[in-house]
Amino acid sequence: MALHPSLRSPGVATALAGLLIVAGARSSPAQQMEDCGERAALDVIVTDESGAMRLPGATVVLRWASAERMPVRDAAGMDGRFHLCVPEDARGATIWAEFGDASSEQAVVTFAPGATTEVELRILTGEARTGRIIGRIRDGVTEAPVVSAAVSVAGRTETVETNRRGRFILSGVPVGDHDLQVRHLGYAPLRHAVTVNEGLTAEMEIGLVPTPVEMEPIVATVTRLRRLEIKGFYERKLWGELVSGGTFFTADYIERWRPLRISQLISEHVPSIRLQNGALVNARMHSGLGRGCPMTVYIDGILMRGGDIDGTVLPIEVAGVEVYKGLASLPAEFGGFQNRCGAVVIWTK
Repeated sequence: MALHPSLRSPGVATALAGLLIVAGARSSPAQQMEDCGERAALDVIVTDESGAMRLPGATVVLRWASAERMPVRDAAGMDGRFHLCVPEDARGATIWAEFGDASSEQAVVTFAPGATTEVELRILTGEARTGRIIGRIRDGVTEAPVVSAAVSVAGRTETVETNRRGRFILSGVPVGDHDLQVRHLGYAPLRHAVTVNEGLTAEMEIGLVPTPVEMEPIVATVTRLRRLEIKGFYERKLWGELVSGGTFFTADYIERWRPLRISQLISEHVPSIRLQNGALVNARMHSGLGRGCPMTVYIDGILMRGGDIDGTVLPIEVAGVEVYKGLASLPAEFGGFQNRCGAVVIWTK
């Protein structure tokens, strides 16, 4: 089977090949449309850049504009369609799709009770190489989030506004060096250089300066690891830190502390987690064998059954770690009664 011209980039071709193998092994019906009743509904179709070919299994990412809810990250069906009944308190969201190393431009959508919002997301895989800029804007003096700040890239028409947490997303930004522009009434305008890499996300922390204050704006920029972004690590980290739902370590944090063993990092930096007979246990919970409840360990999303965690992975090989101390804080990906003592999720580089 010859690939459509817009699907010939290596990352996209690999992703599509894997999906074709699965589809050939077992056919899957189109995603069933759920009746949302009086609630709003979202119907998304993910296609290639030309709009001629739907992309089964593409990842759809949705961030709510104002609702206190965890972002949605789910796969489209074998018909390239994603359908969602919108929570009653949600009135808007930013949405985009990812497929292999490529992504679509973002769309800002609004919802109305009883109505269906239809969106087509086209994966950009042609000559236009793109990346993404996300960030948080706060008051450089009070640290409070700056809401409704206008954020744009110089030379491009798209402008987005920060939500009530001061966060913004700019996707589909061409690869290269750009000037990020931020404006908000009562603050000095900001213009800051940022480099966008293909398929990667530049993450920025920006402190705006109130106009009467004589000080320089504060800007910090890091580049997210694409592997962790695809696996949803950063979305879970954002949500977990907002609701105290977990403890997260990045590769930079691990490198700063330079632990000899990954179990040492976790047991020394997460309260109530202890190393007992070579296993990580939750000291606040009890198992049938006495004090200390063994935690479940995942490596690259795969359940680790027995064995030595420190003999399996070295700190220098770790890109990120998630630690959850009970069922209440576990995200859906790692839920289940078998993880009642909590879970440690390790992602390698």
